[in-house]
Amino acid sequence: MQVPNSSGTAAPKLPTPAGACDCHMHIYDGARFPPARPGARMQPDASVADYRLLQRRIGTTRTVVVQPAAYVTDNAVTLDALAQLGHEARGVAVVHPGVGDAELKRMAAGGVCGIRFTQFDPNTAATTREMIEPLAKRVAPLGWHVQIHLRSDQIVDAAAMLQRLPGTVVFDHLGRLAGGVNDPAMAVIRRMLDGGRTWVKLSGAYMFGGPPAYAEALPVARAYIAAAPERVVWGSDWPHPTEAGKPDDALLLDLVAEWAADEATRKRILVDNPAELYRF
Repeated sequence: MQVPNSSGTAAPKLPTPAGACDCHMHIYDGARFPPARPGARMQPDASVADYRLLQRRIGTTRTVVVQPAAYVTDNAVTLDALAQLGHEARGVAVVHPGVGDAELKRMAAGGVCGIRFTQFDPNTAATTREMIEPLAKRVAPLGWHVQIHLRSDQIVDAAAMLQRLPGTVVFDHLGRLAGGVNDPAMAVIRRMLDGGRTWVKLSGAYMFGGPPAYAEALPVARAYIAAAPERVVWGSDWPHPTEAGKPDDALLLDLVAEWAADEATRKRILVDNPAELYRF
């Protein structure tokens, strides 16, 4: 099956377990929800209907909709996607410190369970480092997590603050470790993993070399899985907004079999861990 913003047409090689969750994807709907920032990087053919085609192809049934940078703090497109996807979807929003309690409660009722800080590129960042800790304290009483998308050097620079954060912390895209398992950021993330409140998304493998193996991602993913198999989840990152050449999502899902050798651990990553983190 051909899916927009995804190369290849085959299903994953390994059967996808029932209840599998894609824990990181985005919805763009420029016709109904124009971007909040002029010149923002939008993605065509990335509606809920388009994404359902991907679910049919790779066999996932649950999903986590992550607010795209193009919409800054206007979370309407994400809330609309959650309403369409129903009880098998959760959301991660982007907010500023001025967000009201009523708005946070409205988003929680709509399926939002976390906020994201994407700051790897200061030119497109909707938030600043100074916002992370105050907002983490705001959302912790709601039971929300804080999702961190920083470069590895930024993680090292912000280590003290990150380790002070209340509640649950989730690192995007394998921590974007430019230096692989020997990157100083790995030590920061490992310390936080050992603390029991931190999770890692096994997503963005194409930031670690090219297809089909994405070989540089393998030791990083295996290190996280060995350290905390109960606190790692997988995400496609569809529609892959950073990639001009769209990857094969079935191949990305099959990487889980390379990273986790046994079926029980793969089920944990795809089904059980997401159910706990996102309260499915």
